[in-house]
Amino acid sequence: MQVKEVMTADPACCTSENGLQEVAQMMVDNDCGEIPVVENKETKLPIGVITDRDIVCRTVARGLNPLDLTVADCMSKPCVTVTPDMSVEECSRIMEENKIRRVPVVDADGFCCGIVALADIALHARSNVAADVVKEVSKSTTAAAATGK
Repeated sequence: MQVKEVMTADPACCTSENGLQEVAQMMVDNDCGEIPVVENKETKLPIGVITDRDIVCRTVARGLNPLDLTVADCMSKPCVTVTPDMSVEECSRIMEENKIRRVPVVDADGFCCGIVALADIALHARSNVAADVVKEVSKSTTAAAATGK
């Protein structure tokens, strides 16, 4: 099975200049927890991602007002990506290695054309593939929570 068979095509994207409230509303409107950050909306060249966790941990938890900040203030970078023709197993391996739950998909020109979430893998791939990704990604989360990182 290939990434193009499980990905969400044409995901909502933002730029580093977008305000955090606007991006949070995009997450609500698109029922997602991550928005790819692109160089500009025309080319959709990914430069990072912003997650609901980024907003909470890098602004709210530090006592900063997210209404005063932009995506550039708390986005995650660099951007790890996969391609549509990649196998779901290879995509899963990349997610495991990078301890990420979602990954943007880029076309042959490097432009964002989709996104794969752990839920997509759980719904479409063999059950052990999704379980392995959850196990590996969660190891990082548990360790980081214990150490405060």
